[in-house]
Amino acid sequence: MRIISGKYKGRRITAPKKLPVRPTTDLSKESLFNILNHHFNFSELTILDLFSGTGNISYEFASRGSEEITSVDTDFGCVNFIKQTAKEFDMNINPVKSDVYKFLEKAKTSYDVIFADPPYDFSQEQFEKIAELVFQNDLLNEEGMLIIEHSPQTKLEHLPYFSSSRKYGSSIFSFFEFTEEEDTNEEE
Repeated sequence: MRIISGKYKGRRITAPKKLPVRPTTDLSKESLFNILNHHFNFSELTILDLFSGTGNISYEFASRGSEEITSVDTDFGCVNFIKQTAKEFDMNINPVKSDVYKFLEKAKTSYDVIFADPPYDFSQEQFEKIAELVFQNDLLNEEGMLIIEHSPQTKLEHLPYFSSSRKYGSSIFSFFEFTEEEDTNEEE
């Protein structure tokens, strides 16, 4: 994998082959960050990277200037790899070894961008539970965005706060945001 843009643009990161991961492709990642570029100033963002695997998405945010990044994965090897890579590149990434659902249930911090890339073989309910826990526990800032990467077999457009989706190859990014209409209703 390589870092697409920012301070470490073009740097290649090679993860150990034994890690149980399916990294987001460079093409998908580049497309995702083109979308995010139009919404955010990266240096001001707090990031939560769920099912972070190799840390691919976390490194991209760090390279673009985000300084508050939490990467959560259940695999000890993945968490160690992120910790070592972040240290090597002097990136402010906080890797956490935890079950993502337990982390979301206990988290007390809210984030500007939450990115989740669970295994594609997760059930529909497991995907839905990610969005449910994020919004139920107020983990997304008012102007924030939740992005869930999934296969075409998973359908998330029926969930509350769904705003759009984009397909890149065999990956779909579903975006969730608070809308102005929902914000207005909450204030009444």
